[in-house]
Amino acid sequence: MPTAFDRAIRQGVQTSRALMSQQDKIWSRYSHDKVDIGQTMARVLRTLAKVLPLRRPLRALSVGSSTEPQFRILEAYFRGALYLLDVEKAALDVIAERIRRQGLTHVHTLQQDYRQIFLDRDRTRQFRRTHLGGKRLDFVAFAHSLYYCDSGQWRTILRNVFEVLLAPVGAMHCVLMAAQSRDPQTTTWLYNHFAGKFFGHRNDQDLLALARWMRRQAPFATAWVLTKTDRVRFFVDDFAALMSVIWMILLYPDVHRYTAAQRREITAYVYRHLFAKGRPLFQDQDHLVVYRGVSGRGLI
Repeated sequence: MPTAFDRAIRQGVQTSRALMSQQDKIWSRYSHDKVDIGQTMARVLRTLAKVLPLRRPLRALSVGSSTEPQFRILEAYFRGALYLLDVEKAALDVIAERIRRQGLTHVHTLQQDYRQIFLDRDRTRQFRRTHLGGKRLDFVAFAHSLYYCDSGQWRTILRNVFEVLLAPVGAMHCVLMAAQSRDPQTTTWLYNHFAGKFFGHRNDQDLLALARWMRRQAPFATAWVLTKTDRVRFFVDDFAALMSVIWMILLYPDVHRYTAAQRREITAYVYRHLFAKGRPLFQDQDHLVVYRGVSGRGLI
């Protein structure tokens, strides 16, 4: 007869099939990650409000975060237009139903892969002409969406967004899990441990390093490039829910295809070292904010 441990391992492995939007919903419910993002976003918008015309409706683009809680902030603030760009149809379908139900005519969903658009300067220009009515944006958000892009492509993507899409006065806000950690209760440590063990890969997605590069580059010479790191706590007394989030953190299956045996090993480790001991999971996450046309350093 299977033991409680065996049943938990089977259940934990099965959750690896969940949609990313479902995994993110669990993460949002049981962590204060979205609160942290929302608080930083509010500080950025407060800065922009000091320098942008009060009567002009503002415009924003959110990349890969269409159903996240900060949608409420963005929808209310950017009445000129809010564009939600996501590769996952299920996530966009949720928000499309809300748009119809609540009559949110200023909100637009776009199902595309941002990498295919923003890695090419001409495609970025075409995106602005075709989907943004040729107009520029006051705010662009990359909330955890840069995970799904090789860090070597960040410079091109953010330069194209900055130069082609962002208005003369505006801001970009990026959020990512910190690249390094020695704490085994952090998402960074878990990723580096298992991706390193099974694929020889460590997290090279370092927003702080990107910020240092930006400060030396001509396109960003007149911009304020600011960073900070916050700690987020996640705890749920449901092993299936915990494992669903773990698979999202370990980028399975979109980036790393762990074998069945590897998934069982990961699940057993999480059960023994976190769940069985009632330990929370932490995420140290970096924020990068780039202000354009703003006097002073602005808030972050």
